[in-house]
Amino acid sequence: MKFSDLLRETIRKAEIPLRFEPGAEEAITEPVTELLKAWVAVHNPDRARDEFDYGQKALVVRLIEELEDLHEIPVADEDPD
Repeated sequence: MKFSDLLRETIRKAEIPLRFEPGAEEAITEPVTELLKAWVAVHNPDRARDEFDYGQKALVVRLIEELEDLHEIPVADEDPD
């Protein structure tokens, strides 16, 4: 599942009484995705100094790529109960 698909599905399932017009999910998805990309990018170390920094850089890159729908994201199963 792509991040944008997961976000749209979450918005559709939200119990917030919103009245969406066609395309409204996209209008919400785009700014939320951009916010998340900026938030994740802030955690990218400027200069990797050790294994932790290199691992963090790799994770930041991967998360941003998932937010850009370049990779499928692992989605946990719904409530197992």
